[in-house]
Amino acid sequence: MTMMTSETDAKPTPVRDEVIRQAQTAVIERMRQDLVAACNTLVTTGRIDEGLTCHASQGKFHATMDLGPGMGGDAAGPSPGFFARAAIVGCVGIGVKMMAAREGLVFRSVDVTIECDFDDAALMGLSPRTAAPLESRIRIEVDTDEDRAAVRSLVDRALSVDPWYLALRDAQVVQHEIHMAADAGAAPAA
Repeated sequence: MTMMTSETDAKPTPVRDEVIRQAQTAVIERMRQDLVAACNTLVTTGRIDEGLTCHASQGKFHATMDLGPGMGGDAAGPSPGFFARAAIVGCVGIGVKMMAAREGLVFRSVDVTIECDFDDAALMGLSPRTAAPLESRIRIEVDTDEDRAAVRSLVDRALSVDPWYLALRDAQVVQHEIHMAADAGAAPAA
């Protein structure tokens, strides 16, 4: 039985899941044809002028980040940490939902919550602990009639290939360079 919904109805249907499954299957097939072409580099840039407001962009997408007045900002947008946590809940939720659709499991909804513990004094260099999250907890709630073991297996597999879950969980190589505006066109300092 195929259920139809209006554009404003957010509940999943077999029709919508089939669209997701077909799109994912096509992407997987293109990647299988040329695994080297599946490797890419994404570039996101941000600029801060007066104050602390950061305008970030990647292609056609833009986001504004800022801190609140208590930290000297203007609250022109959410903090960078909001976007980092939003990236994790979005990536995890979307990854779980797209894998479920691809494998024919019906998940009516996927809710993801992240809790991160911080030592805010470390951000100001006042604590010997790291300014990174001290611990993060992710809760994934799935509304489904599917078998519990099948759901658990699917979520575990989705997390094992989720870029932002893995970025939070695993150590990685992060490099940085410093350039001065006066150095434009000059080779970077070693």
